[in-house]
Amino acid sequence: MILKTFGWAFVVTILALAGALILGGPSALALVAILSILEISLSFDNAVVNATILERMNAFWQKIFLTIGILIAVFGMRLIFPLAIVSITAHLNPVEVVQKALDGGSIDTPGTYAYLLHDAHPAIAAFGGMFLLMLFLDFVFEEREIAWLAWVERPLAKIGKLDQLSVVVALTVLVVVAQTIAEKPDTVMVSGALGIGIYLLVGGLGDLFEEAGHHEDEDGNRTLVKAAGKAAFFLFLYLEVLDASFSFDGVIGAFAITQDIFIIAVGLGVGAMYIRSLTVYLVRQGTLSEYVYLEHGAMWAIGALATILLITIKHEVPEVVTGLIGVGFIGVAFLTSLIRKRNEPDDNDVSENELVNS
Repeated sequence: MILKTFGWAFVVTILALAGALILGGPSALALVAILSILEISLSFDNAVVNATILERMNAFWQKIFLTIGILIAVFGMRLIFPLAIVSITAHLNPVEVVQKALDGGSIDTPGTYAYLLHDAHPAIAAFGGMFLLMLFLDFVFEEREIAWLAWVERPLAKIGKLDQLSVVVALTVLVVVAQTIAEKPDTVMVSGALGIGIYLLVGGLGDLFEEAGHHEDEDGNRTLVKAAGKAAFFLFLYLEVLDASFSFDGVIGAFAITQDIFIIAVGLGVGAMYIRSLTVYLVRQGTLSEYVYLEHGAMWAIGALATILLITIKHEVPEVVTGLIGVGFIGVAFLTSLIRKRNEPDDNDVSENELVNS
C-alpha cells in the first residue's frame, strides 16, 4: 500500500536529488532536500483537509488529482503562479518577469524577482489568508456530532446558526487588518475580498452540483453518491485553490534559502508530491474516520495559518514557527484520537457482553 501510493513520490525524489547533484553539486542537492522538508512541514495539515474533500470524489477524479493535479501543483502553483503575481503587481510583461527570475538576485536588492515577489507579499497573504480563514470559520461555525475542543467548538457552533456569519466575521477581520497593519490598505482589501469571493464561488458551485449527486431511495432516505462530472470538477478546482493558499508561505519563504527559481520549483515540487500521496493514503486507509479528531486538528491549524498569513502583511514570521504550529495541531489531534479509539469499546466485546447478558 505504501509503495503503491508513494511510489511516484519516491521516484521523483530520487530523480530530483540526483539531478540537483549532477547539475548543481552538493549545495544544490542540500537546497532541494531542505525545500522539500520545508514544503512537507508547512503543508501537512493541507493533506488532511484535502483528504476530507477527496473522499467525496469518485475514483476517476481521485486519479486526476494525483496526475494532472500534481502537474498544476508543481509547475502551476509553485513556478508559474508566482511569476504571474509579480507580473500583475509590478506591472511587467511576462517576458520581463521570466528574465528577472532567470537573472536571480537577492531578496534585498530592489528590482530583482525575489524582491518583487516579496513586495507583492501583502496582496498574496491577504488573498490566501482570507481564503483559509473562510474555510476555518465555515468548519467551526457548523454543528457537529463530535467535538474536539468542545469548550470552544460547541459555543461557536451555536452562534454559527446565524446565516452567513463566517462571511461577516471574515469581512470584519479583513477591514481591521487593512486599516491597522497594512501599508497599502486598498491592495489588501481588494486581494482579501477576492480570496473570500473565490472561496464562496468555487465552494458554492461544488456544493450546488454535488447536491444533484444525492440519491433518494424508496423509503425517502438520501445517500451521497461519489461526486463526478461537474461536481467533481469544481471540487477539484477548490482543491487547487486551497493548495495555492497553502503554497504561498512556502514560495515566499523559499527565497530566504535560495533565489534560484528552478531549485525552488524542484524542492517545493518534491514536497508537493508527498502531500498529494499522503492525501490519497489517508483516503484509501480510511484514516479520517478511524482517527476522528484529525480533521479538527487540521482545521485549527488552518485557522492558525490564516492568522499568521495576515500577520505577515506587516511582520515577519519564521517558516519554522508556521510549520511547527501546523504539525503540532495535527500531532495533538492524532494523539487524542488514538486515546479516544482505545477507550471506545470494541464491537466484538460489545456483542459478547450482550450475548452473556441475554
